[in-house]
Amino acid sequence: MNRKVTAWEKVEIARNPKRKTALDYIENIFDDFIELHGDRNFKDDKAMVCGLARIEEQNFTIIAEQKGRTTKENIERNFGMPNPESYRKAIRFMKQAEKFGRPVITFIDTKGAYPGIGAEERGQGEAIAKSMFEMAKLRVPIIAIVIGEGSSGGALAIGVANKVFMLENAIYSILSPEGYSSILWKDANRFKEAAEKMKLTAKDLYDLKVIDKVIKEPNGDSEESFNKVVCSLKKEIKKVINESNLTTNEIVQERYNKFRNMGEFINLQEE
Repeated sequence: MNRKVTAWEKVEIARNPKRKTALDYIENIFDDFIELHGDRNFKDDKAMVCGLARIEEQNFTIIAEQKGRTTKENIERNFGMPNPESYRKAIRFMKQAEKFGRPVITFIDTKGAYPGIGAEERGQGEAIAKSMFEMAKLRVPIIAIVIGEGSSGGALAIGVANKVFMLENAIYSILSPEGYSSILWKDANRFKEAAEKMKLTAKDLYDLKVIDKVIKEPNGDSEESFNKVVCSLKKEIKKVINESNLTTNEIVQERYNKFRNMGEFINLQEE
């Protein structure tokens, strides 16, 4: 009998520097991808990749948090921690997607929004809040996919979607287990215990109705396993879009109802 993987082990898998990044998924799921740059205000932040993509005849807008693998890549990508200009770039392309009727796909993979002084000076908190606000009222379907480490406002900022998928070994939470244990117990060494209590695994979040589907990850990190995950994601994306017959107003209402009902369900669970 296989031993159950602990929540902390899931955290370690999600943080593995060899784990596939957003661009790996984008390049293998979509037939074409054209990256677009800049927030037209400050600069182009490479922690967030935005662009246009296609599956067969269906066009999409892509918004994805991108980590690096090497030290050089991670420095260039700011270790996958978006600055405010990342979220403002994302908002720019969300609105463009709405204008042209393109569904939006987001890929979530970050340890959190960048907490530096410059980011705070340029309005990090406001940018995150504005991103969530704009997503909430966007009049096109949104699918969010948690592919690795989905932590803090950096992840939540692009997670307000009609459908939220999560890879089996990904995590999704409001902060890291280390941060949780430091704040709650004043002891950062209790991070393993914190991981269990935070309910941050895909199974936990599916049971809590936070996410809509768990995408299975076959054992191992081989290309064959990756290809199976890619096929599953592509199938689910096509299914959501092909089966959607909602009006623009109904799309917004569906998204509102999803998060309203989720909050009520979690409150009932806690009682």
